[in-house]
Amino acid sequence: MNILTSIPSPGISFIELGPFRLHFYALFILTGIVLAVILTSRRLSRRGGEPGIVLDITLWAVPFGIVGGRFYHVITHPNDYFFPGADLWKTLYVWEGGLAIFGAIVFGSLGAYIACRRAGLRFFSFADAVAPGMLLAQVFGRIGNYFNQELFGTPTTLPWGLQIDPSQPAFPAGLPADTLFHPLFLYEMIWNLIGVAVVLLADRRFDLRWGKALGLYLIVYGTGRTWFESFRLDPTEFELLGVKINMITAAVLALAGLVLIIVQSRRHPEPEVSPYLPGREWSEQPRPVDTAHVHHE
Repeated sequence: MNILTSIPSPGISFIELGPFRLHFYALFILTGIVLAVILTSRRLSRRGGEPGIVLDITLWAVPFGIVGGRFYHVITHPNDYFFPGADLWKTLYVWEGGLAIFGAIVFGSLGAYIACRRAGLRFFSFADAVAPGMLLAQVFGRIGNYFNQELFGTPTTLPWGLQIDPSQPAFPAGLPADTLFHPLFLYEMIWNLIGVAVVLLADRRFDLRWGKALGLYLIVYGTGRTWFESFRLDPTEFELLGVKINMITAAVLALAGLVLIIVQSRRHPEPEVSPYLPGREWSEQPRPVDTAHVHHE
């Protein structure tokens, strides 16, 4: 019987399909987005949302999120992209990895807010519906990190230590080639899957509306990410006052989630009867036509 002594990393990160190169990172990101859209659509429809409206919002949120995620990654890893002789076009190569969830959350939320306003939908109604879907999408994003060998922690002798190719840019200098590392991608996957269950069960038990499911998402992900960042290896990690910027950002998100739940619980003790703004409600039944006010041309 074979006993697990380590987790091997994949030897490939893409496949060739004729003239095209399909990166597994991009494939898993897209898979996560699709599953998140499906889950969010079901949740928002049960709350009275119009079928298809989630896809409309996604078309705004995803591009904003990708831009924000890449922007945050690049500015917090300047030495990877800005040096003498650097190819600045690589700052745009998202398929090679490097989408920071914190930037994606902020910019993606902005895109979603714009789309919600255009559709007459309450932003917090959409945010509550998408909360578990965000965690689910992040699960698949971490699988992409696994294929890119870009998310691991400090060295470990645990039987589930992760093998990393010494030729990888993030491999710490001075360590033996057979060094094993904490598989942070796996830790985050497990944490996020638990988070999906927590948000869904809490929503079923307490009917989380008015931004409370979003707040719970921020608490779950923020607390977990703060811990994971404390032993993540990243040779170009940007720091603020000697503390990793990702740790600070994650802690701020968790705190913001707690504040959001407290504030919204006080502001809205009443039930949310519709996910739409007043006067913008959607009805499954077609509205009768007022023939008296129809202008014929």
